Amino acid sequence: MSRIEYFRVWQQRCAFTTLRRVTGLGALALLLNGCSASQHISQGEPAVESNPLHEPQPFERLAPVTYTPEAWPQALKATVYLPNGSTDTRRPAALVVHGGGWRNRTPQDMQGIAEQLAGQGYVTVNVEYRFAPEYRFPNQLHDLQQAMSWIHANADEWQVDTDRIVGVGFSSGAHLVSLLALAGVEGPLAEPYGGEQSRLAAVLAGGLPSDLLKFEDGPLVVDFIGGTRAEETETYRLASPAWQITPQAPPFFLFHGKWDKLVPVDHATDFYQALQANNIESELYLQRWRGHITSFLLRGGAIDAGIAFLNRQVNP
Repeated sequence: MSRIEYFRVWQQRCAFTTLRRVTGLGALALLLNGCSASQHISQGEPAVESNPLHEPQPFERLAPVTYTPEAWPQALKATVYLPNGSTDTRRPAALVVHGGGWRNRTPQDMQGIAEQLAGQGYVTVNVEYRFAPEYRFPNQLHDLQQAMSWIHANADEWQVDTDRIVGVGFSSGAHLVSLLALAGVEGPLAEPYGGEQSRLAAVLAGGLPSDLLKFEDGPLVVDFIGGTRAEETETYRLASPAWQITPQAPPFFLFHGKWDKLVPVDHATDFYQALQANNIESELYLQRWRGHITSFLLRGGAIDAGIAFLNRQVNP
């Protein structure tokens, strides 16, 4: 068994253990029967078929450190994963952002993905951000813009090529990295912390809530925005990645559970169609028999395909 195969088996066992605790054995058995089923949509050959993942390489996980400025309203930490070995050439980096409805969870949720990215040669930065309802949009985007500034400030030490920084996120984390990629460089959301240093070369987004106007006025989105759709219509549009797509958008890889009830699958399919309409290189990986949480817990094939897509964009 190769190291890549061993790593995939280890990921699946960890996911199955977690899922067993969450759903019970009956639901687990149902999901396992279809765990490999997926629908991969791409205009050309999917990256994972033409560019399989590299053999994992060793990396070092640094202790969490504060990445925000001293005067920031809340000190936020990031964990950095550095590929081992000195290099004469600069490496790509990955900004990794966890989910949790903009209001909870931690970067630990993304540790497995961060480790896989580091094993592929990315300087990987797994970050915290401020939570709603205490901090509302666009504060979370400002946090990510500060994280990008911090990566740029440390680029020489970490040997990062700042033209090859990708964004990776799930659920609300996917929303934030997508918004950073589409609206963090210029326009109203670029001020005062964005600009060129916020530019991403590609995005891997899972369970993406792409259009906030599609949601009923439930507490998650209302707390994040600070009002209902009727009260804050323009803010909902501004906060929706789907409303920010232009022909200048970076390449996107999307994965989404077809049974997702929290973020229905049309958030992914409509977003993908809008990317295609703007001639943006993109792939869509639909996971059969997956809801929102299970699309993340049983994500192995989707993440492999997504990282292969990122590898094709930035060549780690």
